[in-house]
Amino acid sequence: MSERKVSVWTSITFWRRSAAWVTGTAAVLLMWLSFNTLGQIAMGSDEDLQNGVKKRIPAPTVINYHIDYKMDDKRGHEVPVIGEKEPFFGKEWSVEEAAALLHHGKLTSQAKNCMNCHTLLGNGAYYAPDLTKAWLDTKWNDGTMTGITGKETKEEAMAEFLMHPSQFPTHARMMPDLGITKDEAIALVAFLKHMSAIDTNGFPRNFSQSAKRLEGGTHAR
Repeated sequence: MSERKVSVWTSITFWRRSAAWVTGTAAVLLMWLSFNTLGQIAMGSDEDLQNGVKKRIPAPTVINYHIDYKMDDKRGHEVPVIGEKEPFFGKEWSVEEAAALLHHGKLTSQAKNCMNCHTLLGNGAYYAPDLTKAWLDTKWNDGTMTGITGKETKEEAMAEFLMHPSQFPTHARMMPDLGITKDEAIALVAFLKHMSAIDTNGFPRNFSQSAKRLEGGTHAR
């Protein structure tokens, strides 16, 4: 009597070994992705900024620098560009001061429930404008809001708007007066400026007037 040939696809041993290999490979891949992600989201240092080393999340002292967004044809989307130093609320902030200011701004955004209406880094609501790149919004860069608020700099205009939004009706869905103090407003503006310097792989769309495609000279969208 001839032996019956059993297909490999019905072999319990084959599927056990396959499951073990797949599980092991997936575990190794997951560990690699975890370590890679931790490296990608690690915040840079002030030394990185001084030496021109690019980090996806720059140091808090990036508030001391000019921030723009420009098209990167190789990556296919806009990327943040850190420029020369510029005063922020009339001064250069130390490492300790900048870190404390950003921490205050983050806590203020949470205390005032900004994400109830706005989106920050992909989280939040869509009732009001996305704030991820709000620092680069053209209305803050073309003199519109400095003129309306009577302030000389963009950061001062943003702080004034945050403290007294009802005085500057810029949108049909007006921002409510949240009782934001001057110190909270300055911290929030710092938080917004730092957030605009984070490399978010081109999301959301760029707001910078100076961001143009290398070919054609048209505004990147």
